[in-house]
Amino acid sequence: MGKPILNELFENKNTHIEEVPEIDKKEFIKTVKSRRSVRNFTNEPVLEKDMRACLELTVLAPNSSNLQPWEFYWVRTAEKKKKLIDYCLGQPAASTAQELVVAVARPDYWKVNQKRMLTLIEEMGEKAPRSVRKYYGKIVPLAYQQGFLSIKGYVKKIAMEIRGLKKPTPREPYNKKGMAIWAHKSTALACENLMLSLRAYGYDSCPMEGMDSRRIKKLLGLSSPAEISMVISSGKRAENGVYGKQIRFDSNFFIHEI
Repeated sequence: MGKPILNELFENKNTHIEEVPEIDKKEFIKTVKSRRSVRNFTNEPVLEKDMRACLELTVLAPNSSNLQPWEFYWVRTAEKKKKLIDYCLGQPAASTAQELVVAVARPDYWKVNQKRMLTLIEEMGEKAPRSVRKYYGKIVPLAYQQGFLSIKGYVKKIAMEIRGLKKPTPREPYNKKGMAIWAHKSTALACENLMLSLRAYGYDSCPMEGMDSRRIKKLLGLSSPAEISMVISSGKRAENGVYGKQIRFDSNFFIHEI
């Protein structure tokens, strides 16, 4: 019996080595703990070079199968920015922000970026492991292609449920809703990268879900299956930018050791 595909991908034949840099954990902890959802910003601008650097760090986030199912729209034109603020219900986190970024989950990008990965693999020639070719050529379509009305997905679900009676088995996604969830998970990881990057660069942010997603999609010229994940505002924190002390319930409610 052959090895599972993930074992093939990550077995000891991998010869790629990267240097692991030392991290100042105190500075990282300070960055995480000082990140707050800021609702009021000052008029001080976000430097363009800083915003670009933070966006570049955004797309370094971990994501499913490196299929990068996201887009980020930095809304800069005055007219579109005014509309976006309105579509974010005019809340201060949007209206006082210096910059606004719309995070978009793209479940359809599995196919776009599968092709890009296959192109890169072809360019590697004989250096590309056969397991990588197999993964992106066969496993990725099997996992993410749902077919018309998700018929293929539901057939796959039945097959995986039967297989799962005897062995651990990947079961999702198997329909369009599942693909949307799949894309949103990776997009949310990238959004956290953006917010922590902004904090590290001396700015603050606020992730907003209170919005008219349909109007925002129209503003960006998007159609289904693209979905608005959130809008992230950024700028320098105003004196009254945070509405109160951070409230978190006891971690024992959420962190479990079994």
